[in-house]
Amino acid sequence: MAHFVFAPSSAVAAASRRLLPPAGRLQAATPRRHRPSRRVRWPAASAPCVCAPFGTAASSSSAAVDDDSRAAEGRTKPRVLILGSGWAGFTLARRLDKSLYDVRVVSPANHFLFTPLLPSTAVGTLEFRAIQEPVRTIRGLGQYYQAKARELDLERRSVTCEDLYKGVRFEVPYDYLCVAGGMKSNTFNTPNVERLEGVVVFFLKHLYHARKIRNRILECFERASNPTIPAVQRDRLLSFIVVGGGPTSCEFMSELHNVVTSDVAKWYPDLVGHIKLTLVEAGQGILGSFGKALSDYYLNRLKEQNIDVRPNTAMSGIDERYIEGEQITVAKFADGSEVNFGALVWSAGLAPVKLVENSNLALERNRIVVDDYLRVPDALGRVYALGDCALSPDNLPPTATVAEHNYYSEFDVLDKKNDDVEVPPPGDVTPYLMPWNILSVLNKLFCKSSPKFQYKNRGAMASMGFGGGVTD
Repeated sequence: MAHFVFAPSSAVAAASRRLLPPAGRLQAATPRRHRPSRRVRWPAASAPCVCAPFGTAASSSSAAVDDDSRAAEGRTKPRVLILGSGWAGFTLARRLDKSLYDVRVVSPANHFLFTPLLPSTAVGTLEFRAIQEPVRTIRGLGQYYQAKARELDLERRSVTCEDLYKGVRFEVPYDYLCVAGGMKSNTFNTPNVERLEGVVVFFLKHLYHARKIRNRILECFERASNPTIPAVQRDRLLSFIVVGGGPTSCEFMSELHNVVTSDVAKWYPDLVGHIKLTLVEAGQGILGSFGKALSDYYLNRLKEQNIDVRPNTAMSGIDERYIEGEQITVAKFADGSEVNFGALVWSAGLAPVKLVENSNLALERNRIVVDDYLRVPDALGRVYALGDCALSPDNLPPTATVAEHNYYSEFDVLDKKNDDVEVPPPGDVTPYLMPWNILSVLNKLFCKSSPKFQYKNRGAMASMGFGGGVTD
């Protein structure tokens, strides 16, 4: 049985160095209050700006066009438009050579999120600013649009986007398109889960999800500490359920247990005996992507902490009923059992985002089909799909980092004579295996260069809260 103990501070540092650049690694997405630097240069009035399409007189139903004409722009570099700022999108935008490409990013999230540490922020172990990196810190980035991509026009090579704040639509043309929108939580049409999302049911994929969970947990304890609250309502508020047996679910449950046994025991000593923690998994066991010995070890540790772990138990729905005159939320399971709860964290299953689901792209198992070069079929080599939303021919698992594809041929993508000509395959690329740039010379020693996408598994890790974890 393999397991290890690690120091959380070193884990954060090591994990951050895998992807994030050395400068500004742990900056917050929102600016801090400080004296303005003299090196800051505001863009000229004539320079393209993210708010330019939103400030036009176009209505929300019409679409403004951002840099529509290649001739009018006088562009000399091919434009790479990246949809998404997650692991695949952020990594690609950061590593592409800005002297060769005009790189632009469209994403509703103006930051990259280090998702392995997201459960820690939901309970207050880490602050939110510690796991995010603003998109605008990418050096040489052509432009960033805080918007949602709504429609893909592969013939006109344009993406229709919708402003996140005003709902105004605008178009962004591209020469190369990289779809890296990730996936969303899949509720499997479980009754009342989506309806109660944000009230007593919470997903755990984004930063605003973690904020909602933290606020709800605090609310439950404060309400339960009121001396006038009935016992049935108190016990309901202090019951927390996590649905799913993957790393995110297990790590969140471990973090929550740490808070209960440390902070809650000091702040609410009278409530500790009423707290109930339940983890539900529809499969045979937890951490299915890990070895069985590691999964069993993690499972036993959870049980030793008096956490009610229920494998082979699927959620069948959520009920709202009145018990002793109090409105109670009840989780119902396929085996007929029920558990009252105050907060339920849903981290089970993945579903395609609306852009992918409504597009004309070929889908298989809810993911975009791509070839060995991560190219979308029948798109003349102009459209790629990366990360969780892509399904490679080898059925690789969702990847955290994506190899950068450099075009070494002299193919001129800006020449209109080549608009209907398929782009030739890329040149050889060496997988970026080393976690630090200073060791990048070692990549070629451990990996062979190839024009095809190569997935290199760096291993997997699941923490057990403070002071423990498993690695495979």
